[in-house]
Amino acid sequence: MTIENITKYIESWAPKGIAWERDNVGLQIGTSQQELKNILLCLDVNNNVVEDAIKKKCNLIISHHPLLFNPIKKITSGDKTSDIITSLIKNEISLYSAHTNLDFTKDGVSFQLAKKLGLKSIKFLKNISGNLSKLVVFVPIGFTEKVAEAIHSSGGGIIGEYTNCSFRLIGKGTFRGSDKSNPAIGNKGKLEFVDEVRLEILVNNFDLPDVIASMKKAHPYEEVAYDLYPLVNENVNYGMGAIGILDKDLTQQEFLEYVSRKLGIKNFRYTTGRNKKIKVVAVCGGSGSDLLNTAIQQNADTFITADVKYHTFQDAEKKILLIDAGHYETEIFILDEIEKRLKQFLNKSQKEVYKFKGTTNPVSFFNN
Repeated sequence: MTIENITKYIESWAPKGIAWERDNVGLQIGTSQQELKNILLCLDVNNNVVEDAIKKKCNLIISHHPLLFNPIKKITSGDKTSDIITSLIKNEISLYSAHTNLDFTKDGVSFQLAKKLGLKSIKFLKNISGNLSKLVVFVPIGFTEKVAEAIHSSGGGIIGEYTNCSFRLIGKGTFRGSDKSNPAIGNKGKLEFVDEVRLEILVNNFDLPDVIASMKKAHPYEEVAYDLYPLVNENVNYGMGAIGILDKDLTQQEFLEYVSRKLGIKNFRYTTGRNKKIKVVAVCGGSGSDLLNTAIQQNADTFITADVKYHTFQDAEKKILLIDAGHYETEIFILDEIEKRLKQFLNKSQKEVYKFKGTTNPVSFFNN
């Protein structure tokens, strides 16, 4: 079992291709071919996390927030980030970060926050758009299933909870091969008419290289005829934030107390909304203020996120109950889901998965 086996498993759930384009996700320090010992999970990487990894004999740390986000110009003793990098390398510990790709995937950061609040019928608050293409390929009858399976096995044709999605239409294809050709059907130099299937399948843009390579390998033709159509459709598989409903209506005061209890927090900021009763709840783990208007448009009674600015509270006042529950406090629950999935994946491999027991939250509250 190598570190690469773990990172590929994580990316099958939260592909790097859906991350914010300016984010830095994936393996940041170390080597993917290193044999896995144990794994330590954390939200942020600091010296205490590294020390805990050493103590627990972990050679892989999986963090949500990247240690390396902005380019570093030097690695020198006494600099916090430099010291962490040096310690990781010295102790042969690899560091992998799943950040916005874990924010934007199903059952990711916002979904875990929604589940912690006991919401039902959870779905994305806003689906990502513009990262899909329609692949159309023309396949001679008799080879359709082989080509379709190659595309599906490489990630094509997944729509929500459905896989192997495609559309097929029978038609007539024509071609004439040159003297240098080697046609799989018919003879070179002769105009051929072949019964073909027009096979249409939706593909995530980040999966296109693998899908096209697999398609060409499975296709019988020397020259494969295919089209790619960029789409502006919403991608039902990936999105931002989450929205769901409570089992029963709560007053605003009851809901504030409910949030405090469910998230285990005593201090948070909020502004009151227009509705006396809270039923529909929108959330976004971490900094999600940009989704405020989306939450209002989705008729949410409240929106829970973090890092809310003063003027954003003004924009929400008397429109929606806006709650700033804290960045760390709204994201920390994702570690439980990562731990559960990795333990299932590792099964009887005798590799341990630990969560960092301390806190990496840099924010404290003063109580006079």
